[in-house]
Amino acid sequence: MTIPFLRHVEACNNARLPGGRLRFLLGDQQVGWVAPALVPELQERDVRCEGDALVLEDAQRLPALGEALARSGWFRHRAEPFDVRADPDGPVLATLDRGALPAFGILADGVHLNGLVERADGTHLWVGRRAANKLLDPDKLDHLVAGGVAAGYDSRRTLEKEGWEECGLPAGLARAAIPVATIRYAMTRAEGLRRDRLHCFDLVLPDGFRPVANDGEVAEFVLLPIEEAFALVRDTDRFKFNVNLVLIDLFLRRRLIDPASPDGIRLRKSLDGSILEQSPPLVG
Repeated sequence: MTIPFLRHVEACNNARLPGGRLRFLLGDQQVGWVAPALVPELQERDVRCEGDALVLEDAQRLPALGEALARSGWFRHRAEPFDVRADPDGPVLATLDRGALPAFGILADGVHLNGLVERADGTHLWVGRRAANKLLDPDKLDHLVAGGVAAGYDSRRTLEKEGWEECGLPAGLARAAIPVATIRYAMTRAEGLRRDRLHCFDLVLPDGFRPVANDGEVAEFVLLPIEEAFALVRDTDRFKFNVNLVLIDLFLRRRLIDPASPDGIRLRKSLDGSILEQSPPLVG
């Protein structure tokens, strides 16, 4: 029988590669995976097909290629360039709009912050509810701060930027956040292949801190006892899909789930990617 929390990890790792996809290369370096439906469009735009790979020789053409495909209706242009690498921590080869990343199966970095408040009656967690007009996952519960790492940024700078924009978190306070985990997954969704790497942080906030929704992307913030968040992850799908993984990691570290128990060991292995059956390993 599947333990209740494991379904979230399995849902975020539902992609099997190649799964009929072609490798996408910039020059001789693989950066992603492309579904067959997009292949004719790319070939019309001088992307060369070589066996099981699609090759764009000039990496500097990638941003314009993404914009052209967005104009053709393949995805929504979000005017937010992300760095493209062959190796997750390697040199930047090009940039591509965030809306295009799943179509090309390109790795995206993000940050997630567990905003914690320690009170006499226990640990509490700040939770945001996504606005009803959000294109992806409207009305779902989310972290206090969560966002993608845009081109030219690292996880720390992104945390400070998103913290201020999303909830009015002062940069000085954001700098006290502690890195606690890196979580990766490969997920097939309506927008394409999500290959995400989440840089996770804990931040213990003063009891007097009150988040303010600055950018219109959050409908409200609520301070929940951590046990209530635990039950929501265990029993419901109220949280945005990837938030569940970061919270499961938090529950293991805070021992709401005993990390030494059979379920805890299995969850830790699943978060680390060692329990999920994957055909051939991800590149990048």
